[in-house]
Amino acid sequence: MFNPSQDDVRRFFCETYRKHRAGEILTPLEAIASDWLAQHPEYTGDLKDVDAALDADYSVENGQTNPFLHLSMHLSIAEQISIDQPPGIKAAATALTQRLQSEHEAHHHIMECLGEMIWNSQRSGLPPDGAAYIECVKKRL
Repeated sequence: MFNPSQDDVRRFFCETYRKHRAGEILTPLEAIASDWLAQHPEYTGDLKDVDAALDADYSVENGQTNPFLHLSMHLSIAEQISIDQPPGIKAAATALTQRLQSEHEAHHHIMECLGEMIWNSQRSGLPPDGAAYIECVKKRL
């Protein structure tokens, strides 16, 4: 299982941004990430300087959104949908995308459900509940 550190994640997105801007060849994962970077131009400043990104503190207490967490969630959801894991996420995401007429907006709704599932798992000490996650997404239909 791939378990990158916070620094690894920040380096990945900064390097993907750099490679895209330079017109370099992207790996398949970088290509997917690059698509989400393009949909979040507000994060450009956070991606330009890898050293600043590594030092940045995106604390909730300061009302800051962590662009790297947000982009990682987009990437995770895209991967989940591509392999339909947990089972049912692909159909639920497709239906939500059709209802909202926006893959991006559907991802943001799914993100809330994913965050809730992770929070519940961490709080309870139990494995993530994929069925509850899918139900949460379906409720948004």
